[in-house]
Amino acid sequence: MADNQEALAGKILRIAGAVILPNVGGIVNGQLTRRNLKNWYVNLNFPSFRPPNWVFAPMWTSLYAGMGYGSYLVWRDGGGFGGEEARLPLIAYGTQLALNWAWTPIFFGQHNIKGGLIDIIALTTTASACGILFYRVNKVAGLLFVPYVAWLGFATALNYAMWKLNPEKDAGEEEKPTTSSHAKSN
Repeated sequence: MADNQEALAGKILRIAGAVILPNVGGIVNGQLTRRNLKNWYVNLNFPSFRPPNWVFAPMWTSLYAGMGYGSYLVWRDGGGFGGEEARLPLIAYGTQLALNWAWTPIFFGQHNIKGGLIDIIALTTTASACGILFYRVNKVAGLLFVPYVAWLGFATALNYAMWKLNPEKDAGEEEKPTTSSHAKSN
């Protein structure tokens, strides 16, 4: 009986760790986002399809929880970190998670809309590959990536539209000269 309780407790801790891990980056990045909402973000031009700001935190929390649980399923069914079947899917997971966490410092921290777009395109591609790799190990784990990849597709379209609508407010773009070379010579 005690062995069963210890095994259950260990399983619960592993699941909790897997679900909490991606949310840690979300929490840290949420603070960076909040610091830049009023002094930069609100001054941008937005497409008509941008959701209200309150949508993002619960959306990302649920997506992070889903991907985290999916990573646990792949870890469990693929033989852990040393398991041959889990190795490539978990590497893809770590890669897409790093790209995910990198987007906020690029977009909000550096005010680099174009850089954010480049990151989110790489992220969407990597997350899609990760979902396919997860599906091969555990179907539920792979299916947990479907809403995530769908949201990333929407977020990519939003990032692209914001880049097009805000060329002068993108720190990733070089400053355009305000005077022509002819005017300088006169």
